[in-house]
Amino acid sequence: MSEEQNDTATPGIKRSNKELWQEWAIDVHQDPNAMPLDKLNPAHPSLFEADTIFPYFERLRAEDPVHYCAESQFGPYWSITKYDDIKFVDTNHEIFSSDSRVGGIRLGGQVNPEPDPTFHLPMFIMEDPPKHDEQRKVVAPMFGPRHLAGFEGMIRERAGKILDGLPRNEEFNWVRKVSVELTGQMLATLFGVPQEDRHKLIAWSDTVENLTNPEMFESVEEGFQELWRCWEYFDAVWKERVAANEPGNDLVSMLVHGESTKNMPPNEFLGNILLLIVGGNDTTRNSISGGVLALNQHPDQFAKLKADPGIIPNMVSEIIRWQSPVAHMCRTAMRDVDVGGKSIKEGDKVCMWYLSGNRDEEAFNQANSFLIDREDARKHLSFGYGIHRCLGNRLGEMQLRIIWEEILKRFPSVEVVGEPTYLKSSFIHGIVDLPVKIPG
Repeated sequence: MSEEQNDTATPGIKRSNKELWQEWAIDVHQDPNAMPLDKLNPAHPSLFEADTIFPYFERLRAEDPVHYCAESQFGPYWSITKYDDIKFVDTNHEIFSSDSRVGGIRLGGQVNPEPDPTFHLPMFIMEDPPKHDEQRKVVAPMFGPRHLAGFEGMIRERAGKILDGLPRNEEFNWVRKVSVELTGQMLATLFGVPQEDRHKLIAWSDTVENLTNPEMFESVEEGFQELWRCWEYFDAVWKERVAANEPGNDLVSMLVHGESTKNMPPNEFLGNILLLIVGGNDTTRNSISGGVLALNQHPDQFAKLKADPGIIPNMVSEIIRWQSPVAHMCRTAMRDVDVGGKSIKEGDKVCMWYLSGNRDEEAFNQANSFLIDREDARKHLSFGYGIHRCLGNRLGEMQLRIIWEEILKRFPSVEVVGEPTYLKSSFIHGIVDLPVKIPG
């Protein structure tokens, strides 16, 4: 997750984050239909922060679904915006590589066979087989049916306590009070660390998505200093797990005893820890927040939910489709290949826009409508496809299902009382602040 955001932000080139954003400043409210097609750069994070990105994808799906952007803060890249084309790229890992040394999984990743380990954090999602498969297999049991069955009662108890502690008739930020709190408690459990340390995990997750944010860090280098504090914390946890007489039942213990993970260098260990933190937090928390927002924007769907709470499992899938918490994943073409009638060359960066594919009218009837009883909601792209499909998708769905079951037991409604604030990121489609009020 830490392949960072642009060529000019490459560690070692001493430029401030403020200077970088000034260089690539845009008018986020300009009409993309009035712009030259070849000048569209849908990956600009400011479009996501302003929530003005969707018209860009609508135009690309209609006019140029496999679109080449020659100049951006991330360098040149192809946008894949249609559902079927995204699935083609995502399920052909032999052609489209995730390897961090050839560019990784997000825009801005650099081609560097021997990267600086201080700033390069390899992780199994940024590996190809066989290494990807071997490392993923180490932690996969945590998200299997046996563990999930054991988590349900605990999640329900925690969700109830969080909801019961919320103020009534008083404005508060749903993201911090509920979404972050529930997922943070789950993270601490997964890693087997004290619950009072959960806020550190959330802070490190936020750091990953804000390395180039001038409101958070003056420079990318400053952000990485914070990430290495994460390594210091988990290095101590690692040593505790090594010294334990019996293997623990947590993610760090699994990494300690896994044949393909027990001898990882520090930067790879940190990379995999951050992958598990972000994967276990950002996607679920933004879907929890996005669901509250969507149901406020579509009161007819909230009425449908109250009339039939049994629809919640299907609604969960629709929320995840609608929010698309991971906006994109990238690959690098390992040979010349045609996608959607366009010739992509070996070495080209290819960006799969899950956010766009989930709104593709050829894949979903009324794709731009939020419909909690949508029959095909589960075929959304938000978890990816192929060998990199989200490892914790069932755990995320469980947390979403339970929080909504518990909300309906307690509250007549959760009212959004102000505009949401979105994350300045084209990777995680995130909500930072969602002002709400619960009627007393």
